Amino acid sequence: MRKHLTDYACLILLLLVGNILNAQNKFPDGSVIPSWFDEYKETNIDQLGKQFKITDYDIVNDSTLIQTEKIQAVIDEAAKQGGVVVIPRGIYLSGSLFFKPKTHLHLEEGAVLKGSDDISNFKLLTTRIEGQTVKYFAALVNADKVDGFTVSGKGMIDGNGLRYWKAFWLRRGFNPSCTNMDEMRPRLLYVSNSDHVQVSGIKLKNSPFWTTHFYKCNYLKMFDLTITAPAKPVKAPSSDAIDLDVCNHVWIKNCYLSVNDDAIALKGGKGPKAPEDPDNGANYNIIIENNKFGFCHSALTCGSESIHSYNIIFRNNVLDHARKMLQLKMRPDTPQEYEKILIENISGTTNSVLFIKPWNQFFDLKGEKGIKKSYAHDITIKNIDLQCDIFFDVVNSDQYELRDFHFENFKIQAKQGALHKEYIKNLTLKNVSINGKMIK
Repeated sequence: MRKHLTDYACLILLLLVGNILNAQNKFPDGSVIPSWFDEYKETNIDQLGKQFKITDYDIVNDSTLIQTEKIQAVIDEAAKQGGVVVIPRGIYLSGSLFFKPKTHLHLEEGAVLKGSDDISNFKLLTTRIEGQTVKYFAALVNADKVDGFTVSGKGMIDGNGLRYWKAFWLRRGFNPSCTNMDEMRPRLLYVSNSDHVQVSGIKLKNSPFWTTHFYKCNYLKMFDLTITAPAKPVKAPSSDAIDLDVCNHVWIKNCYLSVNDDAIALKGGKGPKAPEDPDNGANYNIIIENNKFGFCHSALTCGSESIHSYNIIFRNNVLDHARKMLQLKMRPDTPQEYEKILIENISGTTNSVLFIKPWNQFFDLKGEKGIKKSYAHDITIKNIDLQCDIFFDVVNSDQYELRDFHFENFKIQAKQGALHKEYIKNLTLKNVSINGKMIK
């Protein structure tokens, strides 16, 4: 009899463990997380074809010499045979470079691919920027329709942004209404229309504009990256660390992100008719875990150019003086939906834990009348241990509807700990402690 009871207890335990694991292996909508999200593997360039070391092609270590055409010639040669463009130790100055199918980029330890601080060294072309397809400047590193593309190594991509930042703030000084695009600035890394991309190991710093931008990329992995841009003495404006624009199946892990704007921003289009434009779309099935966020405007932001983001998991992350943990930017000119988001196991320091307000910068109804209503719902935030200035940094507005939020296991120390439950329809609380007091 005792043996049967023991067997029964073991069976119950196995079922309970199985249920826990199954719950952990599902996206917020209940769909199973594919095993692809468990395959954490460094890039092995020995398996990617011939290696094309740029110094073998009359390219020299010189931080003052623009060598764009020579580096591009190496990329073009690698595209013919298939292989890896290798940047060895040293500093190599360049304008916009374009990687092609069957090519990869590897930066050895001590290698620096440095961007020119003269915008004339960057190609003007049709590209995707700020939720629209327009003519603008290419990034330093560009890759389009490059399935299987990798960027790897222990080296650095340096945007050399100081001159661009100074010009931007000078322009804002005499024209406060100038947009982010009015002062001409390149991004650091732009990858578009590509599947199975991996960016790992490298450092990216001092981008003139957004640091990394991925557009219509599916099955994207970003591991072990360090992405930085300063907030002082000269602010690096709009230096977002990672912008995901109409992407799905994205895994961001073991990165350090500290920039003078959003660390990770989910984008996808803007404007009254944005959902009807085939260039726009949703971001979904995204896992962001085991990262550290230094100073940034927000660790995770939905917006400002976004129409739909869902099945987002943000877990096991540490905040070190990020301004906001989660920000939902609500544009009055764009119908938006942010749903099925899970935030869990977050610790550290931040100004605001949850920030939801109308985002009115540079909006354009394009002749239409009345705001476009947006929605945020089915958002779970749990296992939070944070020190903050403001716990609930939310504005009640007819511009959007907030519903079905769940807060669980909060340990918050806040200078302003007020919670306005009436701002969210069906807000549930479980074990929420603010300044040592349980909130019901």
